[in-house]
Amino acid sequence: MHAEWTKLRTLTSTWWLLSAVVGLTVAAGVAVSGSLTAGACPVPAECHEDTVRIGLTGIWLGQGAVIVLAVLAVSGEYGTGTIRAALAAEPRRLRLLAAKALVVGALTAAAGAAAVAGALLAGRRVLAADGFPLPALTEGPVLRAAAGTVLYLVLTALLALGAGAALRDTATAVTAVLAVCYLLPLLAGLVSEPEWQERLLRLAPSTAGLAVQATANLDGLPIGPWPGLAVLTAWTAAALAAGAAVLCTRDV
Repeated sequence: MHAEWTKLRTLTSTWWLLSAVVGLTVAAGVAVSGSLTAGACPVPAECHEDTVRIGLTGIWLGQGAVIVLAVLAVSGEYGTGTIRAALAAEPRRLRLLAAKALVVGALTAAAGAAAVAGALLAGRRVLAADGFPLPALTEGPVLRAAAGTVLYLVLTALLALGAGAALRDTATAVTAVLAVCYLLPLLAGLVSEPEWQERLLRLAPSTAGLAVQATANLDGLPIGPWPGLAVLTAWTAAALAAGAAVLCTRDV
């Protein structure tokens, strides 16, 4: 873990990408919050907008930086050939992959916590100024949305790490994970049959996982908050299992 931490912290790209997670999440959340107006509600105090989820909308952008960071943590070594030195120093390949996962997960959790806190606070200021009623930050659904969003980013990072280990090429792995996270929801939106559309939204890791952000109108969701995170966890476990299998069965 110390070696993996040293590798990542000495790369300039790591800090740029972590900064992008925070910056994109907060900026997009503020932009979406500012685009709403309580004046459209008959009674502003009775608006039923999910203000917490609105403030956290920027996670859709922030996760892109997380994906690139996680893929580079493993595929970058294949690109430069330094994976040979890493495996010579630590021949136990599962232990090497676990160390990468722990370091990437910890960095993502730290950046994710900063991004979520910043987005919630900034979004609240914008929405409060426009007259929206806001729940207290200490309420259970708000805490669940905040903690669940950080967990969502960590699981997404580990999914990307597993894909990087399985595919061994930065461009291929990044494209594959971005397609899974962004393209599947778009394809679901193109399906005309409501039943199949809902099934696809339940199975897509991003739409299922981000259900954890909802604090209002839960009955209208394709999948519940915690079951949605379970779907993302299954995707992550499959990606890590595939990455571990390739790492253990193929030569460098």
